[in-house]
Amino acid sequence: MEHKQSDKKWLLTDNPAIIFEDNEVGRLKKQIWDATEEEIDAILKEYEIPSPSELGKPGTYIQNTPRFKVIEKRKKNDIVLVPIGCTENHGLHANSGLDTFMVTQILEGVRRYTAKQGREVSLAFPPLNYGGHPYHHIGMPGTVIMPKEVVEETLIYTMLGLWNDGFRKIILVNNHGHLWMLESAIQEFMKRFQLPGIFRVLDWHRAVREFFYPAGRPDSLETNFVHADEAETSVALLLFPEMVDMSVVQDADGESFLPDGHFDKSVDPFRRPHRWSEGEGHMAIELAATPEGVVGKPSLADPRKAKRPIAAILKYLTLVIDQILEVFPPGTVPPVEKVTLRTREEMEPFLKEPMSPGWKSVYELPAIGVFHKL
Repeated sequence: MEHKQSDKKWLLTDNPAIIFEDNEVGRLKKQIWDATEEEIDAILKEYEIPSPSELGKPGTYIQNTPRFKVIEKRKKNDIVLVPIGCTENHGLHANSGLDTFMVTQILEGVRRYTAKQGREVSLAFPPLNYGGHPYHHIGMPGTVIMPKEVVEETLIYTMLGLWNDGFRKIILVNNHGHLWMLESAIQEFMKRFQLPGIFRVLDWHRAVREFFYPAGRPDSLETNFVHADEAETSVALLLFPEMVDMSVVQDADGESFLPDGHFDKSVDPFRRPHRWSEGEGHMAIELAATPEGVVGKPSLADPRKAKRPIAAILKYLTLVIDQILEVFPPGTVPPVEKVTLRTREEMEPFLKEPMSPGWKSVYELPAIGVFHKL
């Protein structure tokens, strides 16, 4: 029997573990992979990375900007990026808000860049300052664990409020190990409310996982990304070095009871059968095995090693924004009757510009289906 050869094309690199799809995303990644360090520095400069945190800088987030300016920005770009971090022990050398500051400063760079393009993306304050956590972090001082119901419900109603304000393209950008809760929140949001829009969660490390691979280059990492390690500390040293004190850095390794090869590392570099989050009990909890709050070698950290992955996520997020707005310009959403069980006629008043004639608040929306909360 003759087998038809696949038409799929791949972009190869000098590392057999790294290949990219021959599409716009893959070509972008390949460009970053092949870029010189000088070209990477030029990309970071375009996004003004590094820069001080903008959480308290007026005009940078929805919540610290006069409302009339928020509306003006939204009419040019109705995508909102929602940073998701946590409070978690990252070793004596690092801050417990590391995950939050990583993602907020990445998104702030994207905001600055899109502002220069004339269509500034909106940022929302982090709705999860504490976050959910995997079981094996239980008991660690400095780590504050919220129940998954709190995480999911907080995100569901954050999304609902943003949608009501005209932000109908919502991207949750995750920087922490509670991805399954975020995925669940999006699915439940849609089942419960059935609203047209673009809703996604982006685990940013996984989105550019290739750039966390130890590639044997002077500017690449030497170890695989796990937790509070070389990778995370390198990013922290690039983005907010004043929050890190390398004079007290400690290295540590976890303890597994079963043979290696089944559970992958943080960004799935080995394509193993299980993601790290798909089991417990096969390894010691953090409090017993790595009370240092570290799994890996943060002592190897260097801001130079973080530049390429940060450049990659900045360019990728920009591509995501450009592609969404090309298909669905500001004020438009996917076809109501193709993405929900509602009708276009029913949704018409809710899809109007907020506070315009004939507009209805989403909080007046009739419940539909078996999944709405009574």
